[in-house]
Amino acid sequence: MEQIKAYLDQLATISQPDWEYFTSRLQRRVIKKKTVFLKTDAIENHISFIESGVVRLFIPKENPSKEITFGFSFKNQFVSAYDSFLTQTPSAYQLQALTDTTLLSMTYDDLQDVYQHTQIGNLIGRLTAERLFLLKSKREQNLLNLTAEERYLKLFKERPELLKVIPLKYISSYIGVTAQALSRIRKRL
Repeated sequence: MEQIKAYLDQLATISQPDWEYFTSRLQRRVIKKKTVFLKTDAIENHISFIESGVVRLFIPKENPSKEITFGFSFKNQFVSAYDSFLTQTPSAYQLQALTDTTLLSMTYDDLQDVYQHTQIGNLIGRLTAERLFLLKSKREQNLLNLTAEERYLKLFKERPELLKVIPLKYISSYIGVTAQALSRIRKRL
């Protein structure tokens, strides 16, 4: 709980009653490595804070080598199929734990309850949504403005631990190249 408290304290000052109300709605979930914990067409009912582990967001394909990885979430970040969560409609993609992962999760209904019964809930919700939007916007801009090699170098610089825990096939998909093209990039560097 200290990690999520430190994260939220960066956003706003939370009174003790609000903090207690908020944490009473959290549930700890432990997800085993390689487990898909949200499948396509399921409705996302949780927004989760990652205490430990790495989560991959991807679009599955019949041929697993054609899956499209479009996001990773790490320790001390929120993760969710956020569009499905907000609209309570089926997800077009899946969430998978790439390592053993521990989440602090809140259901959609509990979050609505926190919004209604705390002074700080709406502010935290808005600021968290803004951070998720900025991450998505940054990723889209990188895909449009940087070469594959620049995207790889930027990823390596910003998240060096990524290369230790994420298979290269997912990294190549994430930066928008084939595994062979990523291999050539790595050889050049």
